[in-house]
Amino acid sequence: MDAALLLLADSRLPAGGHAHSGGLEPAAAAGAVTDPAALAGFLRGRLATAGLVAAALAAAACAGGRDDWARLDAEADARTPSPAQRRASRAQGRSLLRAVRATWPVAELDALGELHEAGPHPPVVLGAATAVAGGGPRQAAAIAAYGAVSGPASAAVRLLGLDPLAVHRTLAELAGDIDAVAARAAGCAAADPAELPAVSAPLLDLYAELHLQADLRLFES
Repeated sequence: MDAALLLLADSRLPAGGHAHSGGLEPAAAAGAVTDPAALAGFLRGRLATAGLVAAALAAAACAGGRDDWARLDAEADARTPSPAQRRASRAQGRSLLRAVRATWPVAELDALGELHEAGPHPPVVLGAATAVAGGGPRQAAAIAAYGAVSGPASAAVRLLGLDPLAVHRTLAELAGDIDAVAARAAGCAAADPAELPAVSAPLLDLYAELHLQADLRLFES
């Protein structure tokens, strides 16, 4: 992968990702994730659902152009039934857009800011930014799929005090699954947006709503 694309996959990209746990915080609060083994199950489930959806949307946004972004953003909304998750997603997209526009100051990306007053969904921004950085749909999908698990994995270290080495071993063991999800998502890049994967994760939706009501929380989502 080219160095420019590694910037998009780097957790140090100043896009506010550190403020979101991808549902890990409420899952941990519910006692569903307590150790590396449970974390692996959580990440595998998230990758197969939210990760696949994000990867497909990112691949399509990369393969298409600005004329496709509004519809893809609407499809992302339709695939996010939880109001809490929609708000968190658009907040993340807004932060990601600010970061990529500063990194690649090209006029093409300006159109993303007009998709929604609360900000565009992250996969659409990621796909567009991947194209601007010289990448293709397969790479956009890979970055999105990786991000779907790397963010919650990092949050697990902070929330549960897990051994960082054990957590990274868990991510390494998921590498084949990440590649498979990225390949499947990239294969959908030219499809009608309505036909993109729409797998759901009802428990993540429920966790998002419970998290919003929590008195104490370390992460925004």
